[in-house]
Amino acid sequence: MLETCDLGHARHGHDLLAAVSQRFAPGRLHAVIGPNGAGKSTLLRLLAREWPATQGSVMLGGRPLADWPAAELARRRALLPQQHGLAFAFSATEVVALGRLHARRRTPPAERAIVAAALDSAGAAHLAARRYPELSGGERARVQLARVLAQIWDEAEGPRYLLLDEPTAHLDLTFQHACLRLARAWAARGVGVIAVLHDPNLVLAYADEVSVLRGGRLFAHGEPRTILDPALMREVYGLATQRIDGSDGQRWLAVARD
Repeated sequence: MLETCDLGHARHGHDLLAAVSQRFAPGRLHAVIGPNGAGKSTLLRLLAREWPATQGSVMLGGRPLADWPAAELARRRALLPQQHGLAFAFSATEVVALGRLHARRRTPPAERAIVAAALDSAGAAHLAARRYPELSGGERARVQLARVLAQIWDEAEGPRYLLLDEPTAHLDLTFQHACLRLARAWAARGVGVIAVLHDPNLVLAYADEVSVLRGGRLFAHGEPRTILDPALMREVYGLATQRIDGSDGQRWLAVARD
């Protein structure tokens, strides 16, 4: 279990995140949504131990993140950041191979097979030989997704976690859904997926649970069909929406026209 207790992070006297207590179970896709500046990316950086907590704690398997050796932690969780820049002219294959730096190394053919499989699963096999700086934003996003998959590809002694910060931001409509179907497939294999998303309809379609952040604090948490409704959208986003119940039982939110 990955969990937080009164977690917070402050900079220059300003709370970017405050008093967030959450449990992220393996085998589930947990969405995090909220307005810009709500603390979503901060939460993921704290969960990844990329930033230190200035309040509270993060525990993995009942053990503080600070107590985990870096290599062991890298095999248990991987962070996909918002930005996908890289100055070096690495190929897409070489970028994905970076995810294997802390893996328990296999034979060179086996390592190459893992990198190729990760690229293929992210819909980026055709980019394998391309130079990363020459790729479009969406192509870079798919290569980086393959990198984090390669990082936790191997079974570990305990649950693994994917931390995805706006994984659909640079993707076209087809790949947005492909990305989240892939995330669900990894959750079905027992991996905990925590994804920052902006589109409530993607949350309704793919997430098992959702946390809503506002002003650096946890505003609501629960099952998406229960939590995401017009009242919450108006209070959190100031946006008028309409609930639509499909004939297949799926629920959607449509932005109301003025």
